[in-house]
Amino acid sequence: MAEALSPLLELRAVSRVYGHGAAAVRALDGVDLAVRAGEFVAITGPSGSGKSTVMNILGCLDRPSSGSYCFAGRPLEKAPREVLALVRRHFIGFVFQGFNLLPRTSALENVELPLVYRGLPAAERRARAQAALARVGLADRARHTVSELSGGQQQRVAIARALVSEPLVLLADEPTGNLDSKTSHEIMALLCTLNRSGLTIVLVTHEADIAAYAQRELRFVDGRIVADLARGSG
Repeated sequence: MAEALSPLLELRAVSRVYGHGAAAVRALDGVDLAVRAGEFVAITGPSGSGKSTVMNILGCLDRPSSGSYCFAGRPLEKAPREVLALVRRHFIGFVFQGFNLLPRTSALENVELPLVYRGLPAAERRARAQAALARVGLADRARHTVSELSGGQQQRVAIARALVSEPLVLLADEPTGNLDSKTSHEIMALLCTLNRSGLTIVLVTHEADIAAYAQRELRFVDGRIVADLARGSG
């Protein structure tokens, strides 16, 4: 029972230093952070504040130089690369500013891709990809190639691809950075809907109006959290 009550994501006294000696850069400096299941958290701050670094550690793409990182109660800071890869593949969905889709491939095939890596049978992959596209409002665009879709539709495909593995947490790094204002707010409304369905979301953004969609905002400056603010219900 205690494990069920523990944070889904937890950093304790985490620092991340790049380089050595006089050239060393301290990207994170003793960060304590906890995200509970079902939260929608925005990470904000100026360039160089540590936002992307903390997201990379939460996503098991990087390791702390010191301190600890627990995912669903399991310590990962010293886990082998193979274990980190399994955590990413099975429990974390990623959404990026640049979409990272295959342009000449259909929306359905893009969404299926994570399941190909997991070795699922073709019929199951297709059914789950169709369901994920329906969840983001693109069931009728499944056969369209990415190049035939608008920027907002492409980001919805990217979100569907992140959802198809049924992750415990969605990590979104500047997901509206390449979108116009109207489309950005449509994407944020979608993320709010997903959060209300129970999905934990951690979002990096430098835009105040985007951060305002989250229930909670963590502001970073110089590798430290300088504010932890309640921002409403999303």
